[in-house]
Amino acid sequence: MEKSKFPKDCVGAYAVQCEKCFKWRLIPSLEEYETIRETFIEEPWYCERRPDITCDHPGDIEYDATRLWIIDKPNLPKPPRGTKRGLSLRRDLSKLDVHYVMPDGKKVRSSGEVEKFLDAHPEYKGKLSVSSFAFTPPKILEDMVPRNPEGKTPKYKRLKAVLAMRIAEGTKMPD
Repeated sequence: MEKSKFPKDCVGAYAVQCEKCFKWRLIPSLEEYETIRETFIEEPWYCERRPDITCDHPGDIEYDATRLWIIDKPNLPKPPRGTKRGLSLRRDLSKLDVHYVMPDGKKVRSSGEVEKFLDAHPEYKGKLSVSSFAFTPPKILEDMVPRNPEGKTPKYKRLKAVLAMRIAEGTKMPD
């Protein structure tokens, strides 16, 4: 069995918050989520963008402590064709690290590494540019990080997270 050149992601679900009703709606795929995220400020998301739903329907997912919630920055560019943006959750749940898997399967973790990749692979210079890569990590919502009775964050080998977008920075999460 051939191993995929793309690493397994820590994200178990993708969600977006409706600008009108503030309900969370699941997005079926990473590709669709990235398309929404790319123009989120210019084109806010509304429940009516899904043909089968309106703001009158219950939310798809509730903001609660059953999952680790991670809020992505809006308007990040979609990964360039042939690459994939990956997130690695640190075992102590303190931070996410952003990397990209390049067309040759190599991981890059910074703009400097993208530049080195392009220097070593001139065939991609017209197709990829450093500005197409966003290494800004999503924010882990502290109030959703599981704690043990001593108030410490336990280390997890596998924890599924919800990668979501809010309408704007400073928007209050629904109760």
